[in-house]
Amino acid sequence: MGHPVTTTAVSAEVLIEAMPDLILLVRRDGLLLGCGGGSGVARLRPPEDCIGKPLESLWPEPLAGLIRRTVRKAIELRAPSEARFEELRDEYELCAVARGPDRATCVIRALTRSPLEATGEHPAMHLDRRGFMQRFKQSLSVAALRECSIAVAVIHIEGIADVAHTLTSSLSERILSAAIARLGTLPSGSAVTPRWYLGQLGETLLALVLESANRDAIECCVGSICASLREPILTAGTEFHLSPHAGVAILGEDASSPKTLLEHARTAASEARRCASDRVQFFSDALRVKSLSRLDLARELREAIESDDIQLRYVGRYHLQTGRLTSWVGYLRWLHPLRGEIRPTEFLKVAETTGLAVALSRAGLARLRKDFVRLRLLEAPDVSISFGALRHHVLHEDFAADIEGFLAEGTVPAERLELRIAEKTLIARDPAPLDSLRQLDLRLVVDEVGRGMGSLDWLARAPLWGLQLDRAWVAALGNTDVARKVCRAGIAVAKALGVTPIATGVDSRTLREELLELGCCHGSGDFYAVRGRGAQPELAPDCASV
Repeated sequence: MGHPVTTTAVSAEVLIEAMPDLILLVRRDGLLLGCGGGSGVARLRPPEDCIGKPLESLWPEPLAGLIRRTVRKAIELRAPSEARFEELRDEYELCAVARGPDRATCVIRALTRSPLEATGEHPAMHLDRRGFMQRFKQSLSVAALRECSIAVAVIHIEGIADVAHTLTSSLSERILSAAIARLGTLPSGSAVTPRWYLGQLGETLLALVLESANRDAIECCVGSICASLREPILTAGTEFHLSPHAGVAILGEDASSPKTLLEHARTAASEARRCASDRVQFFSDALRVKSLSRLDLARELREAIESDDIQLRYVGRYHLQTGRLTSWVGYLRWLHPLRGEIRPTEFLKVAETTGLAVALSRAGLARLRKDFVRLRLLEAPDVSISFGALRHHVLHEDFAADIEGFLAEGTVPAERLELRIAEKTLIARDPAPLDSLRQLDLRLVVDEVGRGMGSLDWLARAPLWGLQLDRAWVAALGNTDVARKVCRAGIAVAKALGVTPIATGVDSRTLREELLELGCCHGSGDFYAVRGRGAQPELAPDCASV
C-alpha cells in the first residue's frame, strides 16, 4: 500500500479559491454548476451569479463552444481532454476531466512558456506536452545519428489522481510541480549519473529521457528521482505523500520508434504499479505477454459476468466484546474454469480499465441475492449481509436506482443489507443522491477509512451506519504509533458522527483487546477463523460462493 495522503482540516472551497487557475464544473449540456479560483486568469472569470447559467451567456460563442466540446469529449472518452485558445491576445490552456457520466471539471490556465534547456544539465518539467514530445523525438533522432544509447522511463504517480478528483486538478499540479522542483538538486550528466530531462505525459504520468543504456546507472538515477518524489510535500497548509512507480524501455533493445518506446516504458510502469513495487521495472518480452494475457482476461471476465459466474466469498464479522456474529461480509470472487481462482487485485483492475466495473458490481449484487436465503439459515435470522460496491458503480448515475430495485425484489430485507463504499469513493461524489437510500433503512458503511484522503464534511452529510478502518492500519496497530493514532482518530470520528466503528484485519487476541480499548465495536479477521469462527460459510452445492 502506498503512503496515505494526509491532510489537515482545509476546506476544499478555500483551496479552490486560492488557485491561480479558473476551475469550472460543467454539465454535459453546457450548464455551469460550479466555479472557483481564477486569480491568475481574472479576465476570464465569470460574474458571481454565474452558477446555473449556460456557457453561452457567460463567454463569447467560440470560447463557450470550445469548453462544451472539450467537456463532452472528456465524458465520452473517460479521459482528460485538452485544448488551447486565445482570448484578448493572451493564450490559455483548457483541460477537462470527467466527474461521472454527465459532468466534468475544467481547468483554464494562462499558458506560460519556459523552453527546456538544450544542454539537459538541469532537469525541468514542461507542462506543454507537445513541446516535450517534440524534444523527445529530436533526442531519438540525434541518438540514431550519433549511434549512442538512450532510454525512457515512465513514472506513474500514485496518489495525485485522488487529490485531483477530491479537490482540484490545479492543486494536484501544484503538488506535482513542487515535487519536481526539488529534482533540480539531483545530479545529471556526471560520471555516474546519465544526463536526463523530464516531461509530463498526463495527469499522473511523467516521462524521463536518459542518455544511457547502462541498466545499473539508469536504475540508480530513476530510483533517486522516485525517492525524491516520495518525500512529503507541504502546500496549501497541507502535507501530501506520493507513491511513484517507474518503468524503463531502452532504444534499440526494446523499441526503435518514439511511440513504441513510450508504450513499452508505460507497460513496465504499469507492471511496477500492479505489483506495488518501489523498484524500477525494465521492459521485457515477458511483460508484453502479460499485457496480451490481460486482454484475454478482460474478454473472459465479460463472459463470466454474462454467464452469471461471478461469485462471492464470505467472512464473518463479530461483536468484539461478546463474540456474537453480526454480519456476513461478502467479497467478489472469480473461479476461472482453467486458471483457477484469480486474485481480486488482478481482475478488479481489469474491470476498471475496460469499462466492466459497473457490470461486475451489479453481478455481485445479483449473487448476493441468491446467497442470502442460504446464509440466513446458518445463523440467527437477524444477521446482516454486507457488499462492497465498486467505485465506478457508486459514481454511476443509476447506483441509487440499482439498490432500490435490488431491495424491491424482496429477497433481502433492507434492514439486513449493508453497503460498503470506500472512503475516497464516497468523497468523490455529492452525498445528496445517497439520501434516497436513507429512506430504505439499509446500512451504509464507509470502508478503507484512513487510506488516502478523507473529508469530515462529506462524512457528516452522508447517511452512514458505520466506518470501517483500513486493514493495513489495524494490522500495524501494535507496531507503530502512527497506526495507533490513525485507528484512534478513525474510531473517534465514527463516535462523533454517531455511527458504528468497525475493524477488519483483527488477526490476533492482542489486536482485539487493543481495538476494544480504543472503543471499536465490531471486527473481522483471522482471530475468529482460528477459534473456529469467521470461516467461509458452508452453503448448499448449488450456491457458487462456497
